[in-house]
Amino acid sequence: MDKPEIVAAMAQAAASAGAVAVRIEGIENLRAVRPHLSVPIIGIIKRDLTGSPVRITPYLQDVDALAQAGADIIAFDASFRSRPVDIDSLLTRIRLHGLLAMADCSTVNEGISCHQKGIEFIGTTLSGYTGPITPVEPDLAMVTQLSHAGCRVIAEGRYNTPALAANAIEHGAWAVTVGSAITRIEHICQWFSHAVKR
Repeated sequence: MDKPEIVAAMAQAAASAGAVAVRIEGIENLRAVRPHLSVPIIGIIKRDLTGSPVRITPYLQDVDALAQAGADIIAFDASFRSRPVDIDSLLTRIRLHGLLAMADCSTVNEGISCHQKGIEFIGTTLSGYTGPITPVEPDLAMVTQLSHAGCRVIAEGRYNTPALAANAIEHGAWAVTVGSAITRIEHICQWFSHAVKR
């Protein structure tokens, strides 16, 4: 499914159904989507690095490429982990392109730190994904704490039902990113398959 023409079609379907923005990974996918959408695009590049666990938009050249491909908002891993480029440098490069930033965080402290740097959107994207075990439920407590701290929170990570998305808004989220429950057909089919085989 990770083909530019398929991603573009799915993005158009999401926007036509009421999505107020889309989050797109990869330059070719972004280029395919941009001409067809008027809603904001959050752009990311994922990499598997040697010597760093950071995967989301780790390099300055990633920021440049996303900006040139048409991203409105650039998201990056903002966790306090070993990284090839520091957060301030990534943010400076995003600002150089006149774009907005989204910090993908794993903890409340990371989110508050990024909020204090002036980053517009604080995502709970990495909550539960930096340790050995990934929880089943989303981190609504993190959403609440960041919201109370004045952050514009984008709840992300394991929001796989409409009820959970609505719950995030009730807990103070400004928006909710829904990923696998919309785009990962293999996951959706697996959920149904497991349910009927019980």
